[in-house]
Amino acid sequence: MSDPQKRQQYDQFGHAAFEQGAGGFGGGFSGGFEDLGDIFGDFFGSAFGGGFGGARRRSSVQPGDDLRLQVEITLEEANTGVEKTVKYNRKGKCSHCDGTGAEEKKVKQCSKCHGTGRIQVQQRTPFGVFQNVSECPDCHGTGKIPEKKCSHCHGTGSEKEKVEKTVKIPAGIDDGQKLKLTGMGDASTTGGPFGDLYVHVRVKPHPIFERNDIDLYCDVPITFATAVAGGEIEVPTLNGKKKVKIAAGTQTGKMMKLSGEGMKSLRGNYRGDLLIRLNIETPTSLSKHQMELLHKFEESLEEKNYPKRKGLFDKIKELFQ
Repeated sequence: MSDPQKRQQYDQFGHAAFEQGAGGFGGGFSGGFEDLGDIFGDFFGSAFGGGFGGARRRSSVQPGDDLRLQVEITLEEANTGVEKTVKYNRKGKCSHCDGTGAEEKKVKQCSKCHGTGRIQVQQRTPFGVFQNVSECPDCHGTGKIPEKKCSHCHGTGSEKEKVEKTVKIPAGIDDGQKLKLTGMGDASTTGGPFGDLYVHVRVKPHPIFERNDIDLYCDVPITFATAVAGGEIEVPTLNGKKKVKIAAGTQTGKMMKLSGEGMKSLRGNYRGDLLIRLNIETPTSLSKHQMELLHKFEESLEEKNYPKRKGLFDKIKELFQ
């Protein structure tokens, strides 16, 4: 090609530089590839690996990776709040080069991207050939590389670090919730801040209580005599035993509520309730004498003493009349 401008376009874009739509799509997009990249970038963001044109899409300085670990606590600890010490490994800054990856911290301009931190790559698509700007693989977007790699970390800028951290777990936390510890994750490889540590809390199942948000539930057995005559029983709570009065004629499955004996709320200074389900325990292993007394007691009862059974039999009679 004798025309230097056309020769340059051909070297840069190939045959697509002279095809319909390659330079300006028939006049509608006369701004060229970088303007088109701005338009596509507005619609698609970084879906095409950093956009079609401007390098402004993403900062070269990125935080380190986030880390995750799990802590197990009891329901009692979730109720009052607790401090737990966690131990884990992370990528820390190299103590020899302070994270630069360079011996004596001496760095130079990256020869691949000439200090911009970005390189341009041609990308062929059904729409033509586009010039895609992406992060430089040599300097990872920083624009600088070590003059000589650090002898301690071999240029990575990081080293294995053992961390011991006390985590304050607030009262009222529920199973599956997580806490964020800012800056306790891995060190950045691009001079950015440390990543974060996410502590996932697991509350162990309790042998007595079941939890639903801030309310607690438990089953409490009562004797046959207490259910019939009424009385006072002790029920468990997370704060110790509480005495509860049982009304005469209590039926199995009856629910009782102890206000404020549930879990503390994370959303405010209040507590849930403890809901007790009463279950009448049928006596077993009775002696002959006890059985005789029970039969005599049963014989002394009248129809009015069993209102539910009487109501059921009345309904059955109505069905067959």
